[in-house]
Amino acid sequence: MTPLVLALPVALLAGAWLGAWLDRLVPVLWGRPAQGPFGPLRDGAALLARPTATTEAPDRLTRWLAPGTYLALAAVGLSVIPMAPGLAPLDSSVGIVVWGACEALTVIAVFLHGWSPNAPFPLIGAYRYVAIGLPVMLPSMFVLIAAALPAESLSLVQVVEAQREVWNVLRQPMGLPLFLLVGLTLTLRGPFDFADGADIAGGTSGQESGPGRALWQLARLTMLTAFSAMAATAFLGGPLGPGLPGPAWLALKTAAVMAVTVGLGHTVARTTPSQMLHPLWVGALPLSFLHLALAGWVAL
Repeated sequence: MTPLVLALPVALLAGAWLGAWLDRLVPVLWGRPAQGPFGPLRDGAALLARPTATTEAPDRLTRWLAPGTYLALAAVGLSVIPMAPGLAPLDSSVGIVVWGACEALTVIAVFLHGWSPNAPFPLIGAYRYVAIGLPVMLPSMFVLIAAALPAESLSLVQVVEAQREVWNVLRQPMGLPLFLLVGLTLTLRGPFDFADGADIAGGTSGQESGPGRALWQLARLTMLTAFSAMAATAFLGGPLGPGLPGPAWLALKTAAVMAVTVGLGHTVARTTPSQMLHPLWVGALPLSFLHLALAGWVAL
């Protein structure tokens, strides 16, 4: 398993570059100038060269702990995902539970990021993310349990094996769309970017500059990579596929989910947190429970 564990940083960095490049590709479709594949690297270098902004009496420990925790959660979440059939860097019998814990702890990491500057807008972004996080994490739990039912196991290796004949996206068509809502929230994108919204001057990132902002953006992109790999594993068969080796199939499916997530983040209309809470509690949560009930009925 050691080579696969060593491959995790490479996978996260490659996914972060792809996510940043997709972030710049979607606006090109609207007529903006293209930056090319090295645009993300230039932007990252520019951030590292800028001076670090500081506020009055910031919490210096949580200022670096928050993005570090965010990045570590992405790495842990990716570590339980099978890179090839029957082979994961950390083969856990409760891989779905591990991923669920990473989702829940993301709320804490984002809150700490908003708390640390000791400034009003970042703190508002932190509280807004906490408010939206709970109604999003509950549907995620129902959807992932439903994906595990055909395998009769919480191991992601077994979830992949159960999709050799039929992928879960066909067996449970509501699962992937509901899970994409979770991905937009985990990665602070599109209509769920309430933590770092432009309406509150950048929210938790409003007082960040230089290396601190670069680290936070990197953490967001690595979480996008981990989420996309998880979605590809739970609903698209992960490394299963003809002709190509397992890691290649997982990379292609992960890139496809990443492209859809980035596209949704750039195109879906954004609303206020109070207006978003109603459809989440009244719409997405009951729908995810119905999805779980139907998946259980089919499994029985």
